[in-house]
Amino acid sequence: MKLRDKTAIVTGASHGIGRAIALILAREGANVLVNYDHAEDDARKVAQEITALGRRAIVFKADVSNVSQVDAMVAGALAEFRQIDILVNNAGLAIRAYLWELTEEKWDRVIDVQLKGTFLCSKAVAEVMMREGSGRIVNIASIRGITGSDKSMHYAASKAGVISLTKSLARELGPMVRVNAVAPGYIETRLHAEISLEQRREIIESTPLKRFGLPEDVAKAVLFLASDDSDFITGQTLVVDGGKVMC
Repeated sequence: MKLRDKTAIVTGASHGIGRAIALILAREGANVLVNYDHAEDDARKVAQEITALGRRAIVFKADVSNVSQVDAMVAGALAEFRQIDILVNNAGLAIRAYLWELTEEKWDRVIDVQLKGTFLCSKAVAEVMMREGSGRIVNIASIRGITGSDKSMHYAASKAGVISLTKSLARELGPMVRVNAVAPGYIETRLHAEISLEQRREIIESTPLKRFGLPEDVAKAVLFLASDDSDFITGQTLVVDGGKVMC
């Protein structure tokens, strides 16, 4: 197994992409802290699936935009596992709004969770990883951080920030800690459940691989970046979108 005896924190791991990431890391040998903020029952189900694989799992409620809660989460992981080898910054939310609908409150909440949260978790875990002499951080960005968005500029701005933050962390934390990002495209999750059939057809038609992605497609990319298979890769953003965006 590629991650035998490793320990991972996966934020926003109760469903969707986060769940798929937590499970693939466990299948490859990692013990996992399953973070959630609201969906406790779903998070506990993920932890049960992990333990069924023969790995250890703990469930931890924390708002990643709150520094004291982040510090408590990291302390909880260390108390349970004694080490932290992998951090996946997946927690996020989407509040769709055009410019004239976008309030300061909506802007702040999205930026706080997706950009500030990535910073806070990375900082807390990086201190541990630097003491241990190694580590992997994988940030979940989005193709909207590359292309921008005409419906959710705050979401796009936060994800662009995550991509830039990834590069900056990689420069500062190398060579001991590698930091990379994954930028998903259209993935079959709750985020895209409200898309109309017509919109789905348009998206699929303009995607070279002619389908929506699955959470497991993103999870496989995260596994690659979290494992020794990517030992000479840092500061990069791996786009997982079926060819929708080529840059």
